[in-house]
Amino acid sequence: MKNCLKLFLFFFLYFSVFACQPVEKQPLSMVAIFSDHLVLQQQQTVPVWGKYTPGEQVAVSGSWGESVTGRVNETGKWQLNIPTPPAGGPFELTVTTADSTIRLKDVMVGEVWLASGQSNMEMPLPGFLPKEPIDRADEEIAAASFQGIRMFNVKRNISPSPLDTLTGEWQVCTPENAVDFSATAYFFARKLHQELNVPVGILHASWGGTVAEAWVSKAGISAFPNFLNAMGAYDETASSQWVNAFNKIPIPGNLKELEVLEAGDTEILADGFDDQEWEKMTLPSGACRSENFIPGVVASQRLNGLFWYRKAFEIADPETDYLLTVGAIDDADVIYINGKKIGATWSWQARREYPVPKGVLKKGTNIIAIKHFDGGGGSNISGPLSLESDNGKAVNLAGEWSGLFYADLSGNALLEYGLENQDKLPRRPLLALSDPNGLPTSLYNAMIYPIVPYEIAGAIWYQGESNVGRAKEYEKLFPALITDWREQWEVEFPFYFVQIAPFHYGSQESPALRDAQRKSLRTPLTGMVVTMDIGDSLSIHPGNKQAVGERMARLALVDNYDKKIVRSGPLYKHFKLDESRIILHFDQVADGLVLILKGESGFEIAGMDKEFFPAKAWVVNNQIVLSASGVDKPRYARYGWRDYFAGTLFNSAGLPASSFTTED
Repeated sequence: MKNCLKLFLFFFLYFSVFACQPVEKQPLSMVAIFSDHLVLQQQQTVPVWGKYTPGEQVAVSGSWGESVTGRVNETGKWQLNIPTPPAGGPFELTVTTADSTIRLKDVMVGEVWLASGQSNMEMPLPGFLPKEPIDRADEEIAAASFQGIRMFNVKRNISPSPLDTLTGEWQVCTPENAVDFSATAYFFARKLHQELNVPVGILHASWGGTVAEAWVSKAGISAFPNFLNAMGAYDETASSQWVNAFNKIPIPGNLKELEVLEAGDTEILADGFDDQEWEKMTLPSGACRSENFIPGVVASQRLNGLFWYRKAFEIADPETDYLLTVGAIDDADVIYINGKKIGATWSWQARREYPVPKGVLKKGTNIIAIKHFDGGGGSNISGPLSLESDNGKAVNLAGEWSGLFYADLSGNALLEYGLENQDKLPRRPLLALSDPNGLPTSLYNAMIYPIVPYEIAGAIWYQGESNVGRAKEYEKLFPALITDWREQWEVEFPFYFVQIAPFHYGSQESPALRDAQRKSLRTPLTGMVVTMDIGDSLSIHPGNKQAVGERMARLALVDNYDKKIVRSGPLYKHFKLDESRIILHFDQVADGLVLILKGESGFEIAGMDKEFFPAKAWVVNNQIVLSASGVDKPRYARYGWRDYFAGTLFNSAGLPASSFTTED
């Protein structure tokens, strides 16, 4: 009896003192994707979520006649699932509590797609100006007026751990707004909108120059020890201490801001400045990549931020005008000779040509200084590096330079290391906010995780250029990404992707990456857009994004929406040997294969030694027959196996075949 009385008193005191403590009020809030002009997936029970006071009740109602209520969990989070009607709108979506109301206006119900990847997905409707415009950009922008198309651009962000929030807003498709739309995603959405006559919403989350592993969750890379090791090298405490130890200076957002930013300019440009303690390196090169890290700030990631480079050179004849020529500098530069500014450019892809008027140079020793800013993805200073006079005399500036890593990109500021004692700095730790590629999962954490589990019809993806050179790894990594996203959403949604376009990558390794993408079609519910016919030998960002978006939409129209059209271009299936010939079989031939020869066929065959020779090709019964002099007993065939190649094989719908090799 006494024990029962003690137990009663214990629980009485517990509930009186602890359980009845007032819960701290928390304002009603929702993640940014729940805002005016949003698009909800039609005829689904879609999740809506946010934060509020634990234990309180939340109600969500749609003006189409559905409502649902529930309570906030102990962490202050709530999620309710509300049924949506067939496509239509505009509607209102209202979230109410005992003391708060959030009313979202101009809500459409239709088809929602997630668009992600690197720069070819990020490339906006005008293009990357001035060098890489979208085809007919002005005409396309002027016509981009569709109330039923909306896009949510997820603002760039990186994080070492998953985030609950993100920044962005839904924008209705108007000529004013469309200039910020992903061109590929816009043309995809436009085709769906026109064919289906329903609203289309695009959640767009991409970042140029990024690698696939940055877009995968920690669970998704669990089978890749090298990525797990890279993540294990990150020490949040050490990173935070390092960031807090240095003065912060602003990140320049344009050329003018870079020019006026004081970053040791006064001392570095002064006569007699001594750079003997600076790091010695060879230019042109990817000067700030791992093999050229500055002593004292070594890390297993690329450096981004503000750099200086200096070099002494000799001039015999200063009594004439000169022209300084430098290849593309990623991203920006201000160049001085003998302390005088001679040119500045903000463009990661433009060749620099700066006049050096008579009077700047002097007989004997001169000093050139480059103030260089890279905003992410790794810096690069390309060749040539030369100075040529009007009378044809040239000075080669390539070779050894002195380099200084002045300020380190970290989040929304630059960490100023300055001019003194850089070799005395302790070893720089891995910084999570200095490079989107520096830490696997960083982009998934900040740009994908916050939108899970927003209801989507599927995903479109355009990435791979930054993984060129790692095709074997990509062959496993990319399917792992697809599987990972589906597991995070708990839905096996369709996933369509673009094969990287032919381009002179300089390594001859891009065909293997394209083939790794082709092999990813073994993953269920996937489709691949082939761009073998619309590549640009001079640009990694081909301008014909209309074809890319519409080919992507073609996959969705067939697979998702049961349209009876040709799905894609020809895809290699298998081969047969016929004495001195190889016969290739294809899927997706439509009404027949079409071989358009503009010289060589692009096909090659080899014997057991795998020494490939150009092959003659012809179409027989919707198969490709190959033979080559010098190969009496062929065993292997391949097509388009080079960095840049203009496609020759199509189907009757005019869609190109993917490059491939039979070697596997």
